[in-house]
Amino acid sequence: MLSPEVLRKLEASEARFEELTALLSDPAVASSGERFKKVSKERAGLEATVLALRAWRKLSRDIEDNRALLADAELREMAKEELAALEPRLAPAEEQLKILLVPRDPNDDKDVIVEVRAGAGGDEAGLFAAELLRTYLRYAERRGWRAEVMDSSPGALGGIKEATVTISGDAVYSWLKYESGVHRVQRVPATEAQGRIHTSTVTVAVMPEAEDVDVQINPSDLEVDTMRSTGSGGQSVNTTDSAVRITHKPSGVVVKCQQEKSQLKNRSMAMKMLRAKLYEMEMEKQRSARDAARKSQVGTGDRSEKIRTYNFPQDRLTDHRIGYTRHNLPSVMDGDVQDVVDACRTYFAAEALKEASRSEPEKRA
Repeated sequence: MLSPEVLRKLEASEARFEELTALLSDPAVASSGERFKKVSKERAGLEATVLALRAWRKLSRDIEDNRALLADAELREMAKEELAALEPRLAPAEEQLKILLVPRDPNDDKDVIVEVRAGAGGDEAGLFAAELLRTYLRYAERRGWRAEVMDSSPGALGGIKEATVTISGDAVYSWLKYESGVHRVQRVPATEAQGRIHTSTVTVAVMPEAEDVDVQINPSDLEVDTMRSTGSGGQSVNTTDSAVRITHKPSGVVVKCQQEKSQLKNRSMAMKMLRAKLYEMEMEKQRSARDAARKSQVGTGDRSEKIRTYNFPQDRLTDHRIGYTRHNLPSVMDGDVQDVVDACRTYFAAEALKEASRSEPEKRA
């Protein structure tokens, strides 16, 4: 159920939306290209919230109307059928409104660069890293996003030490940003003769792609090396010095791209990866300044640091941050994780809304 405070904010957004709609018809606004653009942009930013609010109101009215009909002997059965279809839609509609009310992250519309690294656990960590990478690739495919592996370091037994992937599509960062952290797996490794359950970890970092305007890089701060690509690939991929490694000397950040046959394309992609890493570092500094006790998004990869556990003997996934559990891990590993992503978005939107509500009295004071 929506609280009076949430309703008040939603109604304020609706009032502002109506005000902006009227402004667009004002000749003074229409004749000013810059102002018209500004008003249109603000109105567009409120439209989804207002439409969802009005849909929720209609849904609530329909539910109340049908509940009133339960007292009518002739219409009771029809009302019950209507309520059975309408009532399950109410809670999701309210959760969506809460999400829409949260101030939008300016990075939400950006594409992302995802890094998957084997953590603690030896070869088993590398195997699970490869499986988790496939999970994200399959999820991207399900969403209709474009995913491309930019760099990958093979590990033992078909696993990987680390891999970097770019994922582009509609507001990708808004969906994947809560995947950052340590993912723990508990299962019996294929190489374990005794059948003992083994625990290992994989770290995931999701970074919004940064543009030149987001991060300024001095060319003199870069050390660029070219080398022959490694791993499986086409004939010319492994026989020319097309792979590019860039070191940002001030920060020590190193990126590498060997996906393309063209050295120029690999350099362009490596620069994109570097900008994303430097941008993420800057965002982390800002977050740390607001909350000095906050840990970095990935941590050390130690088993004690985890956001999620994949327990194969019990066929269970648990997200420890939000207390969410689901089963059917084979489906999860095949990219069927939309429910987990939705649960994270809803939880953290509610937390952000609480934080915004707490900060409002401070601002007024």
